[in-house]
Amino acid sequence: MEILENKGNIEVHRIGKIDREIYRCITEDIRTDEVIITDERIAHIRERRGNEFYDKYSGVFDKILKEPDYIFREKREHTALVCKRIIEDEKYINLVLRIAIETDNPEYKNSIITAIGESEKRFAQRLRNNAILYKKE
Repeated sequence: MEILENKGNIEVHRIGKIDREIYRCITEDIRTDEVIITDERIAHIRERRGNEFYDKYSGVFDKILKEPDYIFREKREHTALVCKRIIEDEKYINLVLRIAIETDNPEYKNSIITAIGESEKRFAQRLRNNAILYKKE
C-alpha cells in the first residue's frame, strides 16, 4: 500500500481508484476517483476485526472497490457499503466507503471508513434488509 502523504502524524495510504459510473448510484457529485485509507482507520479495522483479518484482506480492498458485487445504501450521506464475495473463503468482505463530493474540502478523497467480513448467512440477511444501490450484472 503506497503512502500518499503524511499530514502531521496521520499517514494517508492510496488504495486505488473507483469507476465513477458504478459509484454514481451513491451520488452524482463525485469529486475524485481516488480512494485512500488513514492510519487511524487501519487501526480501527485492526482493533475491531483483528490483525489477521486486516493482513489477509487489505490486499483485496482495491479489487473490492473496482469490481463490487453489490453497493448498499448506508445511513450517512454520501456513504455506502461496497461488497464483494471472496470465493476461496466463502466470505463477503464489505467496505464502508465515504465518497468525496464537490462541496467537500478540495483535499478530501474518497475514503474507507471500515471493513467487515460476513458469512453467507449474514450476507443473505443483508440482501433482504438493505437497500441495494448497485448489483453486478
